[in-house]
Amino acid sequence: MISVLLDTSNTNLSVGIAKDHALIGETQYAAWQRQSEHLVPEIDHLLKKLSLTKDDIDEIVVSKGPGSYTGVRIGMTVAKVMAFALNKPLYLVSSLEVYKAKEGRSVCLMNARSKRSYIGVYSPEEIILSDTIMDNEQVKMYLAAHPDYKVCGDVSYLSLRGEKVNILENLMNADVERNLCKDVLAAKPVYLKDL
Repeated sequence: MISVLLDTSNTNLSVGIAKDHALIGETQYAAWQRQSEHLVPEIDHLLKKLSLTKDDIDEIVVSKGPGSYTGVRIGMTVAKVMAFALNKPLYLVSSLEVYKAKEGRSVCLMNARSKRSYIGVYSPEEIILSDTIMDNEQVKMYLAAHPDYKVCGDVSYLSLRGEKVNILENLMNADVERNLCKDVLAAKPVYLKDL
């Protein structure tokens, strides 16, 4: 099974190809405000490098947000077009969930501006707290009440250090039943302001 993995919800462009749940090709780099220029060429480059064609693709997995308006829209649009054109399943995964650590419980955070954070709390098996928005002071209290939880995501705005995670591996290992998009054309991104 060949999976195309895409994340454009933040400042980085992340593109991966997995075969039978093993990452066989990837590229990740800062592409803020240039993701639209780079996404499709990077997908094509990885497929060619791995001697694959679009006909070899079995599924597309994309982060659906929250994230920057343009970034999320780019990834979702490309993923939807690919899934529709190739008649392949599309899986939509929370951008916060792709930050979770491999083991233990993770508090996944993203800057929502105006002294607020987007927060989702996950264990490897379940969603503990669904994606929501919270004042930064509430986030700090939550973290203080759960010192054993790992802090993940770009948390420099809170003067914290986040766990290092591989976004593409998390997309590859996402719960397929929960994240299957039943209507590709109706799939909508989750923007930062939507939570």
